[in-house]
Amino acid sequence: MDIDAKLAELGLTLPKAAAPVAAYVPAVEAGGLLHISGQIPFTEAGELITGRLDGVDDVGKGQEAARRCALMLVAQIKAALGGSLDRVERIVKLGGFVASGPDFFDQPKVVNGASELMVALFGEAGKHARSAVGVAALPLGVSVEVDAIVALRGA
Repeated sequence: MDIDAKLAELGLTLPKAAAPVAAYVPAVEAGGLLHISGQIPFTEAGELITGRLDGVDDVGKGQEAARRCALMLVAQIKAALGGSLDRVERIVKLGGFVASGPDFFDQPKVVNGASELMVALFGEAGKHARSAVGVAALPLGVSVEVDAIVALRGA
């Protein structure tokens, strides 16, 4: 599984793994699993993707934000594993949080942006369990946050 080649094929590059903005670590490896803290979306220019999603027209914006979260998740996985993704056996679970209004019900469609990227990059090993939850607000005013649990080989 050559993730770098898949990224290039999709016209994507991994961002630099972001440093934590509070009192936590980006990743913890325990019991053969790598737990990745919630990642927030940055544009390619390094700007946050912010704002609450309230309408049908916001689904596409949310999907792109979720996709950017997924790219940051992969960057964090790679950093936690010393620069290589070779130990990734499977993406076990994604947790998606969508800043949305009380009449917005498309959180699953939004989080598909992250889920579909994981499958595009990791194939069958990218298929995962998931939650997609609407929340009133997220850190720094971002639209989406996604965390992950990853099974590792040789752990």
